Amino acid sequence: MTNENGQFRRGPGNRRGFTPRPKICQFCSDKEAKINYKDVDLLRRYVMEDGKIRPRRQTGTCAKHQREIAAAVKKARFVALLPFVASMED
Repeated sequence: MTNENGQFRRGPGNRRGFTPRPKICQFCSDKEAKINYKDVDLLRRYVMEDGKIRPRRQTGTCAKHQREIAAAVKKARFVALLPFVASMED
């Protein structure tokens, strides 16, 4: 649809949708980065505030590395490097 000046106007049918940029796995692109359960700073980026592991659609990791992250987080929780749940502070 155009207005009187010949410019396109945005209406319900002319909306441009938000196109998210493609997420690239950090570990596939950087071969030097390794997933280790002792690297707590790295693992905290993949854990939410309430203690849940972030899904692939949020982190952008591939399936292989997401499985490795999940295993490392679980191992770090078991040896008490990461908490199982968020702290209950009021």
